[in-house]
Amino acid sequence: MTWTSDDIPPTHKITPMGWVRVMVRGFAVGTLTFGCLVVLLLVRLIERPLFGQGRPVTPYITQFVCRSAFVLMGIRFNRIGTPMAGAGAVVANHSSWLDIFALNAAKRIYFVSKAEVAKWPGIGWLARATGTVFIARDRSQAVAQVDVFRARLGQGHKLLFFPEGTSTDGQQVLPFKPTLFAAFYDEALRNTLAIQPVTVVYHAPKGVDTRHYGWWGDMDFGTHFLATLAQSPQGGVSVIYHNPVQVADFADRKTLAAHLERVVRDGHLKHCGR
Repeated sequence: MTWTSDDIPPTHKITPMGWVRVMVRGFAVGTLTFGCLVVLLLVRLIERPLFGQGRPVTPYITQFVCRSAFVLMGIRFNRIGTPMAGAGAVVANHSSWLDIFALNAAKRIYFVSKAEVAKWPGIGWLARATGTVFIARDRSQAVAQVDVFRARLGQGHKLLFFPEGTSTDGQQVLPFKPTLFAAFYDEALRNTLAIQPVTVVYHAPKGVDTRHYGWWGDMDFGTHFLATLAQSPQGGVSVIYHNPVQVADFADRKTLAAHLERVVRDGHLKHCGR
């Protein structure tokens, strides 16, 4: 279910100078993103035959793009805590399309997304190119999905999930859906898998609606993207890494989901508004 709110912030109005920023920043971010995408695809032509699902080089390109995008947009980026070493799963709250940049900028990861995203124009292409794992919301596919997770984790990948199942206004953390964690209790994963909770907090510019960077409900992506480029001064985003846990230390998926949700929410309460 898509999270929404009856109290939608006023539509961003872009001033003449704002449109200048849109053109300058948009050209810079677009050139960076698609220029590096071409480089990534060329490198992948060599990387894939040699390493298969292993990606020893291309994730660095993705991380460079995401870090640089924040610089070009003028948004402050701050990482707090230490990403876990080695393969494993990462779970985070979800507030905006900017989460993709924020989480990739902080650490080289691979998103796990619903299968429908692969068909989205533009975004689906970028997601496939950067190694996103697509899963179907079908119980009959559960065994196949465990096999995919195991194969990707075997390559040393960190797989990132959004357990809320939807994005919000960035001012709260929704309950984590326990069904997401069912695959982690498969015998192939349970005894070895580590999960790290991560909190993403957006800091709106002074004097601007605190939900400025949130993207939810029926909000149009294009409008939100242009408003983000036009904003001046910009705010910031913090990515907080909490201590990882072992799946085997929790009796069932509901207990695990509740613990991770509590940690992410506590981090959000602590850092929201800073």
